Amino acid sequence: MRIAIAADHAGFSLKQELLPFLKDTGHQIADLGAYQYDGLDDYPDFAKAVADAVAMGKADRGIVVCGSGVGAGIAASKVMGVRASVCHDTYSAHQGVEHDDMNVLCLGGRIVGIEVARELVTAFLTAQFTGEDRHQRRLNKLKAIEQEALRASQRVRID
Repeated sequence: MRIAIAADHAGFSLKQELLPFLKDTGHQIADLGAYQYDGLDDYPDFAKAVADAVAMGKADRGIVVCGSGVGAGIAASKVMGVRASVCHDTYSAHQGVEHDDMNVLCLGGRIVGIEVARELVTAFLTAQFTGEDRHQRRLNKLKAIEQEALRASQRVRID
């Protein structure tokens, strides 16, 4: 699996700790930054980089780490085709994929430590969308919401 990962300053340390673990899993890892600690960087930049990689098919799944995971989840979910969520428990990390086809995991570098983060990433990466009728129906509704938002944005005129 191709995995894109990125973090802002608040998630930088956790991302750095996760990288060797991810590489040991045998997945293809794309580190999209930050490459060094910068206390003035902003999570939307890194969330967008990961979300774009997933949306464009350059990565199968993504992981974004910021302070709480919340901002990264909000930012990544703005990209069409991305279903991002903050997960700090293993049930949500696998269930989000199985039921909702979540493709970007958001973690809080100030919330979870490395051991919990490894468990969350493992749950996320080993889960598969079930494709059950009810789950597919709900996924189709999410995609319809995206399409409706796209059409609405195309109708907006600025004078």
